[in-house]
Amino acid sequence: MSTPQPLRVDFGLLDRQIVDLDGYLVGKVDDVEFAVTDDGRPFVAAILVGNYALGRRIGGVIGRWMAAVARRLHTTGDPRPLRIPFERVAEIGSAVRLDVPRELLDTPALELWLRDNVIGRIPGASDAGQ
Repeated sequence: MSTPQPLRVDFGLLDRQIVDLDGYLVGKVDDVEFAVTDDGRPFVAAILVGNYALGRRIGGVIGRWMAAVARRLHTTGDPRPLRIPFERVAEIGSAVRLDVPRELLDTPALELWLRDNVIGRIPGASDAGQ
């Protein structure tokens, strides 16, 4: 068995578009979640999508503002980002390609809120899929 190639998270993963099995846009890689193996080696456990994850990654005034907006607009008060297990990543290239369709992923709460409270109120928005 060959040794996996190291991945530069900052250059090869963060801020890349994520597309599902069928090529539909899921979002961007806003942050990553690390875990540690039994022998102490770190690995990427999941990719995180959403303004709360991005705000926490950026930090500073702008990052705190982004995280606060995501918290404020979140319907349950717990603005967890969309978490995609790294095992679902099929390929990393100019985009991160998943091995599942986007319908099997959770929809970020901020996206649901925007759809229901902003986009859905635009005249003709309900006809957009036709």
